[in-house]
Amino acid sequence: MLEEIRNFVAVVQAGSFTRAAEELNSARSVISKRLSQLERQLGVRLLNRTTRRLSLTEAGERFYQECSVSLSGIDAAVDEVRSLNQEPRGRLFVNLPMSFGILHVAPLIPAFMAQFPLVQVELNFDDRKVDVIDPGFDVSIRIGELEDSSLAARRLGTCCHQVVAAPAYLKQYGVPQSPQDLVHHRVASFRFQESALEWTFEDNEGQPQSVKLTAAVVSNNSLAIKEIVLGGGAIARVPSFLLGRELEKGSLINLFPQLTSVSRDIYAVFPRREYMPAKTRAFIEFLAQALAAPPWQVGSSTTLPR
Repeated sequence: MLEEIRNFVAVVQAGSFTRAAEELNSARSVISKRLSQLERQLGVRLLNRTTRRLSLTEAGERFYQECSVSLSGIDAAVDEVRSLNQEPRGRLFVNLPMSFGILHVAPLIPAFMAQFPLVQVELNFDDRKVDVIDPGFDVSIRIGELEDSSLAARRLGTCCHQVVAAPAYLKQYGVPQSPQDLVHHRVASFRFQESALEWTFEDNEGQPQSVKLTAAVVSNNSLAIKEIVLGGGAIARVPSFLLGRELEKGSLINLFPQLTSVSRDIYAVFPRREYMPAKTRAFIEFLAQALAAPPWQVGSSTTLPR
């Protein structure tokens, strides 16, 4: 029955018999037959089938929740046993924030693949906090506070936010001397924030300063925000992992170097398991070593235009 259960979970996760058959390297008719056999053995219908879509029945939903967790445990145990005498192998599913993943993780993948040629890497870029366990991700990179205590995590580094502008913007609109001056400037803001937003800073003595602003531009992608700032369109508070080269070259200027924003830790998050697959362990260790000296932690001595 294990093979039938594995096929059922694959169909639910893939959303169709055809995609499940492709992922399992099997025929659609075989997958459909095995699911019908499983339903007969259980005496219940697990899936509602129409010409357009599949949907879980109530029994199917409960069965899927239990089986997906159990199969993950079985797969993890098999991987762990194999890893005792074998290299890391198999498909590694990684979830990453869009901008950080593209800039700082994707460039590392060729070296990882060269070191671990039996691992096939699948990267999913998504700024939402997805469920690591349910979609079957092996590792998820997250920035900021961790809320799910059922997950294990490895800290990879830290980042902060800096308020930056392009020299062209400052030449045209002037240089804000303090955060309070930002109310007179065009501001670009990340994600789906309300029209009113608040930026908080700390001075060298740890005293907080905050300013409420109205965003002229809002985007759910921080790379897009940076491009708008580079083009002289606005001022923005941008993650430090996007700013290393631009600050060094002077194409962007840190407006308030004497102030700091709250630091945010960067984590590799993974399901808490007694047995960690060798492929997962190898990838996390690889990232930890590669990011030990974060490339975005650079200083900037660029003089502000007056």
